[in-house]
Amino acid sequence: MRIIALVPGGIGDQILFFPTLDDLKQNYPDAEIDVVVEPRAAAAYRVSKSIHSVIPFDFKGRNSLADYGNLLGTLRDREYKIALALGQKWTVGFLLWLTGVPVRVGYSGGGNRFLTNPVPLNKNQYAAAMYHDLLKGLSITTPCPDLAVNVPAGDLDWADNERQRLGIGNGGYVLIHGGSSQLAKEKGIDKIYPVENWQGIIQDFVQRQPELPIVVVQGPDDEEFVQTLVRANLNLKVTIPTDVGKLTAMIAGASLMLCTDSAPMHLAVAVKTYMMAVFGPTEPKFLLPPSDRFMGIKSLSGKMSDIDPTTVLEKIWAGQTA
Repeated sequence: MRIIALVPGGIGDQILFFPTLDDLKQNYPDAEIDVVVEPRAAAAYRVSKSIHSVIPFDFKGRNSLADYGNLLGTLRDREYKIALALGQKWTVGFLLWLTGVPVRVGYSGGGNRFLTNPVPLNKNQYAAAMYHDLLKGLSITTPCPDLAVNVPAGDLDWADNERQRLGIGNGGYVLIHGGSSQLAKEKGIDKIYPVENWQGIIQDFVQRQPELPIVVVQGPDDEEFVQTLVRANLNLKVTIPTDVGKLTAMIAGASLMLCTDSAPMHLAVAVKTYMMAVFGPTEPKFLLPPSDRFMGIKSLSGKMSDIDPTTVLEKIWAGQTA
């Protein structure tokens, strides 16, 4: 049997959908589960343990009838028996109806007429649990499992070698991921914590625990941010993972990760690394599970720049001494 899931959104949305896919695989162990995702998010499935194949499709692009026709043809050819759609747009439900998939699950809304098994949408909960609610449309009522990932062995080896290169070895380190995706920048979404605030946090760590290595992650759009930090902190170490698997392996080896509301935050949750994230307009209670290992600091104004570094540091050191 083949199952298809349509999952718009970025890498963070895909990772939050992993528990749904894992539980789906648990209940249909012989099924091949495919996903349709935006090209920018396909990289997330390098660390998924439940997916058979990934079909790229730019949900938010200016798609022509030919683009939709190609996707429709692909879905028809594979003869899926079950389809799940993340979202409430009637166009997605209509697309699934055109495919002829017999069981079509999605959130109640404008596309109800095209779904066979609509599910109520409850936004007032952790996002992974909200996505997991879709399985109620298949009579799966187990609690949402924890986020989990499967890091390729080659990526674990890369991280071991990277730690040796950085002079860390098998010891602990603080990992900082302060960057933001280019898409967030283009949309004007406030997910960037000012570099001078990060400098204040790093300087406090250096004063309190001078022997503890601090490693900053440099992503594709973060070179200026990282180099500014390095110029102010000559002992700062820089790692440049080239994919999600290598980044996840570096996060897994850290004693503590400091980050913004971002996809790497969800990876830290998946590998259960102690983590503190700063939030601007978004709400930690919807993006982090209840746990003493993960803490979110929410800006009262909705602007990340208004979170004082001393507030972050107080939370960190309180957790260290608790």
